[in-house]
Amino acid sequence: MKFQPDRPEGVNVIHAYTRTSVSVNGQVHTRSLLVPPTGDLIDWPVSSLEALTEADFQPILDARPEVVILGTGPTLRFLKPALLRHLMAARIGVETMDTAAACRTYNILVGEGRQVMAALLVGD
Repeated sequence: MKFQPDRPEGVNVIHAYTRTSVSVNGQVHTRSLLVPPTGDLIDWPVSSLEALTEADFQPILDARPEVVILGTGPTLRFLKPALLRHLMAARIGVETMDTAAACRTYNILVGEGRQVMAALLVGD
C-alpha cells in the first residue's frame, strides 16, 4: 500500500512556511512570490500588503488562473476591493487568507488539478 499522495510530475508544491520564508519544491524563498501550478515561480516584488498596486496583479492576469489564493502574511488582512477589479473583470476568483492557510489551500487545489495560483506575501 502506498502512503504518499500521488503528485503529477512537474506540479509546484509548497512544502513549508514560516513567518519569513516559503519552501516550494524544496527551495526556500524569503521574498514574496507567485506560485503557478506548473512552470517557473514568479518573483513578486511586493514588500507589504499596503504597498500593493493594481500593476502588481498584471502577472496574475497574464497567467489567467481560475483562482488566486492570496496569502497576506502571518494574519488575515483584506485588500481594498478596487485593487482586485481587474481580476474580477477577467473572471479570476480571489480568495484571501493568511499565508499559512494560503499555502495549504493552494496544495489542496493544485492536487485536484485546478488552475490555481498562490500569491504569497512573505516577510510582511
